[in-house]
Amino acid sequence: MSDILGSMGVSSTGMQAQAQRLRHASENLANADTPGYRRKTIAFKELADGGVEAGRVKLDRSELPQVYAPGHPMADASGFYAGSNVDLVVELADAREAQRSYEANLKIFDQSRQMALGLLELLKR
Repeated sequence: MSDILGSMGVSSTGMQAQAQRLRHASENLANADTPGYRRKTIAFKELADGGVEAGRVKLDRSELPQVYAPGHPMADASGFYAGSNVDLVVELADAREAQRSYEANLKIFDQSRQMALGLLELLKR
């Protein structure tokens, strides 16, 4: 029974980590047109029990694109301002991967729950 409960714990940490990853992908998508915005990334750390935990949020330090818009309030004297380094295609793919990973962890959690309930029914007899 402890193995079943352990698998539920591991899958729940996976769901929490993927939810945080999805939240950052959503923030990146929402701020794709915000001048000076840097893409947020997150790495996972493995826990002693086999689960995962979301690490610290890091900002993508790649070069910000220079956007030419002389009428923009943030433009310098030459008409350029720093854009965002968010790539919409990358963020959508990352969000889709986080969603699928979340769903896989949810399925494992549900199957473990069903096995635990089945075991409890057998023990009642």
